Amino acid sequence: MSDKPQSGELFGIPYNFQKPSLGRMMSSYWQPDEGMLVEKPFGVGYTLNLANWRSWIVLGVAGALFYQQQQSSEEFDEESDDDPVEVVVDD
Repeated sequence: MSDKPQSGELFGIPYNFQKPSLGRMMSSYWQPDEGMLVEKPFGVGYTLNLANWRSWIVLGVAGALFYQQQQSSEEFDEESDDDPVEVVVDD
């Protein structure tokens, strides 16, 4: 049986299925000399580089949107009543 590569690229998207170590996990999320996206330490695709200031803006916007969604769903739950509604149709 032939050995399949543990890491590489497929259609330009990186993959890595080597057993992750703590050092590799920490160093992959903090790369000061790289851009906003870096290769994932395990799995397929890219992840945010926490050493880049743009990543923190993305996380802040995502958190604000999540908070806004939670607040609006709570308001909707408070406003909705389970009482029946009478509908009058004129012919």
